[in-house]
Amino acid sequence: MDCDVTVVGLGPGGEEVAGKLAEAGLNVVGIEAELLGGECPYWGCIPSKMMVYAAGLLAAGRRIPGTAGSSVVNPDWAPVARRIRDEATDSWDDKVAVDRFEGKGGHFVRGRARVTGASSVEVDGQEFTARRALVLSAGARAWVPPMFEKVPYWTNREAIAAEAVPRSLLVVGGGAIGLEIGQVMARFGAEVTIVEMSERLAPPEEPEVSELLADILRREGIAVRTAATIERVEPFGATGGTVHLAGGTSISAERVLVATGRRSDLAALGVAALDLDVGARGLPVDTHMRVMPGVWAVGDITGKGAFTHVAMYQARICVADILGQPIGEADYRALPRVTFTDPEIGSVGLTEAAARASGGEVRVLCEPIAASARGWINESEGLVKLVEQGGVLVGATCMGPSGGEVLGLLTLAVHARIPVSTLKGMIYAYPTFHRAIDSALWS
Repeated sequence: MDCDVTVVGLGPGGEEVAGKLAEAGLNVVGIEAELLGGECPYWGCIPSKMMVYAAGLLAAGRRIPGTAGSSVVNPDWAPVARRIRDEATDSWDDKVAVDRFEGKGGHFVRGRARVTGASSVEVDGQEFTARRALVLSAGARAWVPPMFEKVPYWTNREAIAAEAVPRSLLVVGGGAIGLEIGQVMARFGAEVTIVEMSERLAPPEEPEVSELLADILRREGIAVRTAATIERVEPFGATGGTVHLAGGTSISAERVLVATGRRSDLAALGVAALDLDVGARGLPVDTHMRVMPGVWAVGDITGKGAFTHVAMYQARICVADILGQPIGEADYRALPRVTFTDPEIGSVGLTEAAARASGGEVRVLCEPIAASARGWINESEGLVKLVEQGGVLVGATCMGPSGGEVLGLLTLAVHARIPVSTLKGMIYAYPTFHRAIDSALWS
């Protein structure tokens, strides 16, 4: 089958590319092996934040005594599971998304594609040849160390689809996914242990954030083990596992959640046909998402950040480039990320360590979120940390209530290379959480 454009992988980025090009009048074939929409709406962003929201309500209810009266909180996972099943995922059915794409004029193909050339892919014996563009957006999947194949582990997918909270949960990996799900399950009554191989939780974040988050989780009853080396894994009961750590410690749980990162399978995608390295962490793309003449890539598979907002940003550039429309080059200098723990962690740009490694004069400004009147009133924990280099804000972190929302101001500042002197001359609304930025600037 010949077409104008073939899009392999219809996650957030691929769906956006395929839909926009179809709306532009091109003959577009969109190929997806699983659910159209990808990880985000079915096993990631949307359902996980439903879980986070529900767990936050429980935590808020438990804070009522001593502040607003008395309360008794009885967790019930059933409404959460029902909302994820009915409202977020349609019981993991993508008919609405498929109808939406086909309504734009696209041709949907369910199957796993393999690249056979610079303009062609094969799906279940059928070949699709693109006259104008081949777009690769095959995404990434949870990576599980081979030792865990001995136990019936969970990834984020099984945790999202869970109909009940386990009595105990061992989380292997202290990154965003493990931290979010671990805190949620603990607030719903699970006995949770988080094991992280690095020296601290949330390794990409500032050390101050890691230290405070570990303290908060421990106070919530979550056991945190960092700098942990897992020597072997054994089954525990019918559904769980036991991990044996170096030093003789063993931890058993009814369920084991493996949250050790995500990887793209370039070999299975067949990029060897394009003379590309199948062992790379991502496809090499230029600032207009081109891999080579006639081939573009967007999303996790580019290695620029496994975030929906990165995929959507890249999709916009890719669509314009294919249509020959003017658009700026991709710029990841102010790439934001948010970990939806409580407190929420929003970060953008360079960390202090990265800024110092890049050279030049670096100044760091840091204040607790309680430096803002709103933070003090709400008895909030968290911080604002600003990284200044050459008089310009190059990185920032906001940890606290709605940390990801406060991050918007800081992302703009990093993206636009706004001098710190300009930020200090602004008026910050009072009393708000983002007043902590003002306090940090003048600290």
